[in-house]
Amino acid sequence: MINTLKDHFVNQLDLPDAVIDWLLDLWEVIQVFDDIEDKDPVDYASAMPALWASLVAMPSNPFFSAHAAALQSAVATAILKWHAANVAEAAGKADERSFIWRAAYYDVVLLAVLLCHGHAEALRLAPAVMLMYGEPFARYREEFPDA
Repeated sequence: MINTLKDHFVNQLDLPDAVIDWLLDLWEVIQVFDDIEDKDPVDYASAMPALWASLVAMPSNPFFSAHAAALQSAVATAILKWHAANVAEAAGKADERSFIWRAAYYDVVLLAVLLCHGHAEALRLAPAVMLMYGEPFARYREEFPDA
């Protein structure tokens, strides 16, 4: 998935390297925490890069430094949406809303596009960001048949 994301960031969204690095680090950190939430095994080879990314690379990234307030707000909202989706899924109440809310990473991607390219270009690229979400709803329904 990381290579697919990078390809989109470079070829479709034309994001600068610092933005790509920050977004890919965020993806990796999210994946480790999602594995922990799902009680999937997390090995040192996954945990150590996520630890480094979250405490060193991401806070020192020049894109993050320039836009910390907006990015922290977007990440905070994404975390809350991910949590709400997990609560719904654990309660057997997974539905279209939880499916969408668990993909809040792409909200952060869209904000990065806006911050890099401005309003008009973000409007043009928004559909491409939406289509980046690769999990089809049918597969989600297989995991949560009540959805």
